[in-house]
Parts: sequence; C-alpha cells; structure tokens
Amino acid sequence: MIGILGGGQLGRMLALAASRLGMRTHIFCPDPHSPAFEVTPHRTVAAYDDLAALAAFADVVDVITYEFENVPAATAEFLAARKPLRPGANALSISQDRLAEKAFLAGKNIPVAAYRAVETLADLDAAIDALGLPAVLKTTRLGYDGKGQRVLRDRTDAAAAFAALEPKPLVLEAFVPFDKEISVVVARNANGEVRSFDAAQNVHTNHILHTSTVPADIPPGVEKHAAMLAKVIVVALDYVGVLGVEFFVLPGDRPTLVVNEIAPRVHNSGHWTEAVCLTDQFEQHIRAVLGWPLGDPARMADAVMENLIGDDVAKVPAEIDGNTQPHLYGKAEARPGRKMGHINTITRRR
Repeated sequence: MIGILGGGQLGRMLALAASRLGMRTHIFCPDPHSPAFEVTPHRTVAAYDDLAALAAFADVVDVITYEFENVPAATAEFLAARKPLRPGANALSISQDRLAEKAFLAGKNIPVAAYRAVETLADLDAAIDALGLPAVLKTTRLGYDGKGQRVLRDRTDAAAAFAALEPKPLVLEAFVPFDKEISVVVARNANGEVRSFDAAQNVHTNHILHTSTVPADIPPGVEKHAAMLAKVIVVALDYVGVLGVEFFVLPGDRPTLVVNEIAPRVHNSGHWTEAVCLTDQFEQHIRAVLGWPLGDPARMADAVMENLIGDDVAKVPAEIDGNTQPHLYGKAEARPGRKMGHINTITRRR
C-alpha cells in the first residue's frame, strides 16, 4: 500500500500507475472532491496538521510519497518518523523555499540566476541596485503557475509589488534573457540508479505551461549537459523518486543553461512520457518509491503535450484522432487557469 499526500491530478496519475503494477494506493487530502479519490477506494479526508489522521494513515501504508511540494514540513517529518517517506523531507524543505533552493544549487556549482533576499523595501532597493532591471520579484514559498511573482521593469513598480506579494520574505532574481525553456524529468531509486527522460521544450501562456515538445530544439551537447546537471541534483539530495528540473537556455554559439527551479515530484512537462515511453514518469516514480529497478525511459516517437486549461477541455473529443492520447483529470468544474487535462499528440514515429 502506497500512501500519497495530495489528491490532485498528479496523485490520480500516480495511483493509476501503481494500480497497473498491482499496488494499492491510499490518498490523503483535505479536499473531499479530490480527483485522485475517484481511482482508489482508500482515502483519508483530513487536514495536513491533523496528527491523529496522519498517524492512522501511516499505520495502513508501507511507504509514503507526495504529489505536490507544499506539504507542510511538520507533516513530512511526522510521517517520516513512522514510514519511509520518498522523496525525503530534506528534498521537500529545500524545494519549498526559493532561497534555500538557490543556495543549495549554487553550492553544488549549478548555475542559477543572480538573486538577492528581500525582507524590507530597503532590501528591495539594494537588490535592484545590485541586479538591475528588469528583474523578477517572487515569494520564497507557495508560488506556482506564475502566482506569487511580479516582473519589475521600473523602480516605480517596486513598492506596489513588494506590498502585494505574500508571504514575506521575498527574493529578487535577475532577469534571464533566455532563448528557450526546457525541462528534464529525472529519476533515482534507493540503490542510486539514475535515469533521465529526454529534455522537453516548453512554452508557457499566462505563466502556465501550454505545450511540451520532444525532441527539444537544442544541440545534443546541451541536452546531455542538462541531464548531467539533473543527475548532480538528485544525487546531492539523496533523492528517491522523480524530480523535474526546469532550465533556461541562453542564446549564443554555445548555448548555456541556467536552472530556473526544481520540483520534487512528477512534473507537468513530463506528461508526454505516457504516450511514447515504455516506462512513463508516473510508473518510474512508483518503481523508485517501491525500491524496484528503474524502467527504460527511451522515447519511441516524437510528441507534443498540450495542457487543457479551463474551457480548453472542450477540445475533447472534437480535436482528437488516431495520433492523439487524451487524458482528462475528472474535475467537476472548468475554471479559468485550472488544469483540466492534457492531450499527447504523436508527431513522428521513430
């Protein structure tokens, strides 16, 4: 029995992958309408700080994982003391805090955008002096899909952006004049085996991932370097499971990489693996969590994954054909900005 913290679409897809391997899953989530509840009968509806519910959950599972990185640190530590937690609480705590994440990456000689911690308006003024403008002001916690950040193009933007962003402290990041955005989904099991999926080239609309395309339009050397950096990260974290690493590709005769952020979970930009890999990212995560050997991540076709956001879900079934693989998340209501599903389209068979 695999315990999964979080009942969103990633938890749902993890539960489906576990079921194919003959495993049962138990979902823990405070939202009684969680889409993951629809694919397993084992569930706990309780707050993440409900210690009695957490203890009962730990008693009935053999190993615990999570589908989102904002699991409270106290929850992770409480559960890790009772059952194996994979990935571990250390990876969770680092990825939850942008300052901690950047310090960790920089400490491993992994390139990140120049940044400064911001606790006060005076800190922000000093950070702008140091980094220049434009720059991006972000919360250090709880930001996703463009939430919790503001682009500063002029000093007159600073005070309003500082007042609007919560919680404090914040971080100011130098603007990266990137040419492309890519990501690598990498897996590591408890025996230290590491395997990466091919890099995907990502396009965002309104700060939400719109498409992921494989192969990425980057030189082979850049892709190999991205996979190497992803491996450095999972080894340094003593990580068990699947991790998403997002990169900026800087232009030039010899393109260079800057890590934007890491995500300690299966990743939206890895959904294409469902359609064109013998072992997709969800099965790979379950294999790692169980202590199994990792599967072959080789890509058998070229593909594009398109997120279905809000009313985009109406594209199914109207815009699918024999080369498409739709995956809907079973959410009852389509709202602006809400991820309702995705479509994988085969563009070329290898």
